[in-house]
Amino acid sequence: MGAGGRMSDPFEGDNILQRVPVDPPFSLSDLKRAIPAHCFERSVIHSSYYVVHDLIIAYVFYFLANTYIPVLPTSLVYLAWPVYWFCQASILTGLWVIGHECGHHAFSEYQWIDDIVGFILHSALLTPYFSWKYSHRNHHANTNSLDNDEVYIPKRKSKVRIYSKILNNPPGRVFTLVFRFTLGFPLYLLTNISGKKYERFANHFDPLSPIFTERERIQVVVSDLGFIALFYVIKLLVAAKGAAWVTRMYLLPVLGVHIFFVLITYLHHTHLSLPHYDSTEWNWIRGALSTIDRDFGFLNRVFHDVTHTHVLHHLISYIPHYHAKEARDAIKPVLGEYYKIDRTPIFKAMWREAKECIYIEPDEDSEHKGVYWYHKL
Repeated sequence: MGAGGRMSDPFEGDNILQRVPVDPPFSLSDLKRAIPAHCFERSVIHSSYYVVHDLIIAYVFYFLANTYIPVLPTSLVYLAWPVYWFCQASILTGLWVIGHECGHHAFSEYQWIDDIVGFILHSALLTPYFSWKYSHRNHHANTNSLDNDEVYIPKRKSKVRIYSKILNNPPGRVFTLVFRFTLGFPLYLLTNISGKKYERFANHFDPLSPIFTERERIQVVVSDLGFIALFYVIKLLVAAKGAAWVTRMYLLPVLGVHIFFVLITYLHHTHLSLPHYDSTEWNWIRGALSTIDRDFGFLNRVFHDVTHTHVLHHLISYIPHYHAKEARDAIKPVLGEYYKIDRTPIFKAMWREAKECIYIEPDEDSEHKGVYWYHKL
């Protein structure tokens, strides 16, 4: 995955690890003016096309796997199932991305349509729609703020745990990456691991959790009811088809969705060139610009371009994915050196970030004492 090494885009720069500037000379209004007006248009018909498109492909994968893999020779079965899991997880991640767009009101002009579609898609993919919508909104409102961001908050050097030092070697990094990508999302939902520190225990299923405001609590309950309904359907399927069938056909592809989602967001927010800010230096546009686009090769299209339009997404989150590339290209001349895309092959980038981005500290000789940068142990 990833295009690896191309440098045809003048906005990529000669050294992708070079730090981005921290004092943008432009405003959000300047960026919006650069974007063609039609890029802000959200069409329920256009958006629904992609839902139907992805559902049809997901059904085809299901039909082929359910019909033909069981009759393959045993030696081929062990190859065919991982191929199915990868393909199904990829297309379902595209559906997850559309649900994510619903949470940003980027699906249609009607919030109630967005919420119904997003609730169905995310619930089916084991994501509590409203709960995650609101915590994710907080992330967008406070991106890369060390004090108020909701997730991916790096540790300062003095806070690095002993296990991070013990795992600071190749086998330890493999363990850390596997743990992060397989258990990171469910643990974040259940325990708020890697999230903002609250005065009391926080999770995404407790309507009284400090993550949510009073007006949001009833919708958290709705998200929980969505999970209960899904678990009931899973129970019926297990009774009818067996636990092994449900695991192979559904649970492992959904685990793949969560792995893709964590991988994508981890790489968007973890890079040596990206700053973090304490309350003395943070402002909204600084935080929104402190992300980076990535190149997942052919999966960019499968994931509805969420991978390489993330900088735009943090600046203007309600632009639908089918206009995102055009809008991104329109603002790149305004962003200049404030825009970065890293085309390092994904597995290589994943390993590099796990090795190099361990803790953050400000530069000792910098006048910006509230601007923190990644370092390795």
